[in-house]
Amino acid sequence: MSNLKNFLFTSESVSEGHPDKVSDRISDMVVDSYLSGDPFSRVACETLTTTNKVVLAGEVRGPEIKKEELIQKVRDCIKDIGYDQEGFTWRDATKIESHLHLQSTDIAMGVDSSGNKDEGAGDQGIMFGYACNETEELMPAPIHYSHKILKLMAEDRKSGKLKNIEPDSKSQVTFEYIDGKPTKVKSVVISSQHSADVDQAQVRELLTPYMLKSIPENFLKDFNEEEFYVNPTGNFVIGGPDGDCGLTGRKIIVDTYGGAAPHGGGAFSGKDPTKVDRSAAYAARYIAKNIVASNIADKCLIQLAYAIGVSKPLSIYVDLFDNDLEKNKFVSEKISQNFDLSPRGIREMLDLNKPIYEKTAAYGHFGRTPEEDGSFSWEKVDKKIIFSK
Repeated sequence: MSNLKNFLFTSESVSEGHPDKVSDRISDMVVDSYLSGDPFSRVACETLTTTNKVVLAGEVRGPEIKKEELIQKVRDCIKDIGYDQEGFTWRDATKIESHLHLQSTDIAMGVDSSGNKDEGAGDQGIMFGYACNETEELMPAPIHYSHKILKLMAEDRKSGKLKNIEPDSKSQVTFEYIDGKPTKVKSVVISSQHSADVDQAQVRELLTPYMLKSIPENFLKDFNEEEFYVNPTGNFVIGGPDGDCGLTGRKIIVDTYGGAAPHGGGAFSGKDPTKVDRSAAYAARYIAKNIVASNIADKCLIQLAYAIGVSKPLSIYVDLFDNDLEKNKFVSEKISQNFDLSPRGIREMLDLNKPIYEKTAAYGHFGRTPEEDGSFSWEKVDKKIIFSK
């Protein structure tokens, strides 16, 4: 984030019904399906969604899963999200194609362990992890509250409490920072697909409580209601994949830190945990979060770099944003001493060879609550003692 002390900063989120998120959800469902059958499956799945059509493509290695079974699971995803519209539905009117094929033997050779060779990274690339003390979840405030608005809307929409609001929604929250800290909300945008039975005044009335419920009162002091924008372009009846084509991996800033930290460029969804795009980004968040949780720094950025087929990271970069070189050196040494950041080491440390990915596909991969099934293990703060001086 900016080195300025006083500034405005904005982050956006998109709902599970956004076309790109529908695609992410389906791709992660494929990952989970293969990991359920074999925890060492390899999956790289891309999904396209458009008007009454879903197309799966990519490479897999693992148990044999019948095409019909995967297609039914795609329909289950669409139904759970809430789509049963003329232009996109879980029913037979939506045609689903699967073009998944076996993983390249060249890639497998570089990644697999054999003899004295440890398992290598599934690709080259750089991954970032970030944490800050702006929220209890150690996430930047703008993205955290953007997610929360849409998550609460989705929960009530699916329970039937929120009527006439459809699955495709976006939110955006702008914070005013003073002396580097979020002090108040400057503006909020919510755009949501809705039924033809309500007008824009009614949509605003329906969605206002979710803005008020999601953002703490202390951030809404002196909030100007003219800065609350609901469907600013007007009518939003046609939405989802019928209104806009969706693709896996197009919401990487929504998935991470809302632009408050750098992003290496690699998407997460549709990839098994040997792909460091995903697993190393989780590991970097895990380390950064534990550093901030230890109270040694207000915020922390970690960068990891890998080469395909090479097991150890090529570099580990740490920034604590306080120009304390001695502290930075201390933290870097603690990371090297206590964390195995090879692909295998990360998977074992965070127990990633489980079918835990479908639920990561919406409302962010970070700032979530670790669950008993192993989901969001990278959000634990069980290593903070390592960084306590």
